[in-house]
Amino acid sequence: MNKKNISDYKRKYAMFRHHAWAGLGFITVLSVIRLIIPSLHDFLLPIFIILIIYVAVSLIFTYRYRAGLSAQEKLIQIQPSVELGKAKIDAEVEKERLKLEKKKAKAQTKAKKKDYKK
Repeated sequence: MNKKNISDYKRKYAMFRHHAWAGLGFITVLSVIRLIIPSLHDFLLPIFIILIIYVAVSLIFTYRYRAGLSAQEKLIQIQPSVELGKAKIDAEVEKERLKLEKKKAKAQTKAKKKDYKK
């Protein structure tokens, strides 16, 4: 089995596992509704049967694609290039310069207001 198949199996395994759990959740909710409102028993029976088949099929496919569990995600660490590092430093310097300019402009505005009041 090649890597593409393993990653595909992993995706399909996760999808069918999700569907199996969702089907079980729906069965649980419908069971509670049936207990609360007993008059819906005849109406809910076909829905229960459909959900049980749905969960069974999902579990079968989950078992079929269980090879996806062995798929491991590989993290690739890329060393940042020198240019990227320089660009980052330049951006930080520019940000600090803009902060200082903003402080300077604010101080000048404050000084003008103070002079205006006198």
